[in-house]
Amino acid sequence: MRKYKKSDIFNEIKGRVRFKESLKRHTSFRIGGAAKFFIQPKDIADLKLVLISAKKYNIPVFIVGAGSNILVDDKGLEAIVLSLSTAYFKKISYSQQYLEAGSGFSLNRMVSGAARHGLSGLEFLIGIPGTLGGALAMNAGAWGKKIADIVENVTVADYHGNIKKLDRKNIRFVYRGSSLQRYIIINARLRLCKKKKKEIQNTICEYLKARRSSQGDLALSAGSIFKNPTSGSPAGKLIEQCGLKGRRIGDAYVSPKHANFILNKNKASSTDVIKLISLIRRRVKDKFNIELEPEIKIWR
Repeated sequence: MRKYKKSDIFNEIKGRVRFKESLKRHTSFRIGGAAKFFIQPKDIADLKLVLISAKKYNIPVFIVGAGSNILVDDKGLEAIVLSLSTAYFKKISYSQQYLEAGSGFSLNRMVSGAARHGLSGLEFLIGIPGTLGGALAMNAGAWGKKIADIVENVTVADYHGNIKKLDRKNIRFVYRGSSLQRYIIINARLRLCKKKKKEIQNTICEYLKARRSSQGDLALSAGSIFKNPTSGSPAGKLIEQCGLKGRRIGDAYVSPKHANFILNKNKASSTDVIKLISLIRRRVKDKFNIELEPEIKIWR
């Protein structure tokens, strides 16, 4: 990291800049230390200024949306954490068969908005506590469906501040990942289909009921901890069969309802969670000879 003055980076930024901002406030786990810089750019021009400065002074950049699949180290980050949560990055518009939204727009609000406009195709995302940007980067999915199936195009910035639009054919999507992870997602256009509003709402209710039944209360969690193996039983079932439901280290414990979730009993540390993740992976490896791959991102 090159030497610099704060004025070198932040003088021209119109959005909000905070120093030593606790990331507990910005992640669903409510775990982690402070970011050296926490920036909410006002618009694309602001975003480009930050990225150009970060590259010039060799400052790492992390992107946070709803913070629903992130574990932050308790020591914090000597980095810039970018939150695309201002009005510019939360715009949404609807047309006959399309929805276009900013990366900071909430998935649950997006599903509800599409339903009000008689647009179907997003229902499977209901109950996922994330933003559109995070869902695209991770190729979010549920109930046998995934967001990759409805993407038309995505506007992104690279870490040099260059903006470009990617068509679906130029994006590689895999299970819980995509080539979009190398960019900062600005907005996306999704292809949906017209359907009766009542039918859409019924589907949403069915998915919500199924999610609550299988997962229970996931307050202070980061969502699914592990990706499901490519064959055989899902991760949660493997962990359950190892007798790890309810297993606790410090204030972190495996959900007694769904074993692929780790919950924070108010004061869990990142060390508690990492130790529990290591224990789970070791037990599953010993019993089934399967290497579980984490789905959450660990920021250090």
